[in-house]
Amino acid sequence: MSLRRQDYNVVHKLPHGDSPYVRAKHVQLVEKDAEAAVELFWKAIKARDRVDSALKDMALLMKQQNRADEAIDAIHSFRYLCSRQAQESLDNVLIDLYKKCGRIEEQVELLKQKLWMIYQGEAFNGKPTKTARSHGKKFQVTVQKETSRILGNLGWAYMQLRDYTSAETVYRKAQAIEPDANKACNLCSCLIKQGKLGEARSILFHDVLEKKEGFDDDLRLKVRVQELLSELERREEEETDVLASVECEVGMDEIVVVEGFVKEWRRPFRTRRRLPIFEEILPLRNQLAC
Repeated sequence: MSLRRQDYNVVHKLPHGDSPYVRAKHVQLVEKDAEAAVELFWKAIKARDRVDSALKDMALLMKQQNRADEAIDAIHSFRYLCSRQAQESLDNVLIDLYKKCGRIEEQVELLKQKLWMIYQGEAFNGKPTKTARSHGKKFQVTVQKETSRILGNLGWAYMQLRDYTSAETVYRKAQAIEPDANKACNLCSCLIKQGKLGEARSILFHDVLEKKEGFDDDLRLKVRVQELLSELERREEEETDVLASVECEVGMDEIVVVEGFVKEWRRPFRTRRRLPIFEEILPLRNQLAC
């Protein structure tokens, strides 16, 4: 009988025992009753039963129920009951919750706080690596990898605030620490927002298209690259049209510069043809579309 009970717990990934926390996990995972599970997690926290896990699990369950603000309040109110080792994990949950309910300024401050902890040597409780879980599998995360991840999240948050200068700075730092194609695409998007089309093309072409890292495994990345290429081409054509329009209005020999300044220069006629960079990357775009 005990063996069957043990197998049952393994199959449903349930902890052993009959405490409030164990009952909450049973209701959450077996009975699939989210509302009742949240109430039982509250009871577990008040009973000081596995508070580290109970508070985190309850907050994540509230997030699934679109109760992110309540989850944030719960963490702020009860994290003092949790161990020192649990604080970093709770911060990660808070960052996701802030993102979920659009509290971007608070997300930025917490991300900056986490970067400061890394700088002070306080991340991972002073250890060089930590064990993390993803889809039920354990893996090791280095401080270097965590720093790059946090910088990437901070760049995304700055993008939401339309602070593209700050976003560019942190994306570049993230790429310098641990380059990858997704962050390169984010940096490219940030540069496009600022009108730095030449730099954006260079990064997309050299850091993503030439290396082709992740294309075989990541269909979303492939689609993202195609979207960025289309956006770059559209913006370049708009820029060319604007310059051509100005030349037609004021003449080929002189261009009047607004805001009280006048500057004269001669400019060769520009034809509306595809720019050379797009001729270079068009074959790669066709390969991606296959």
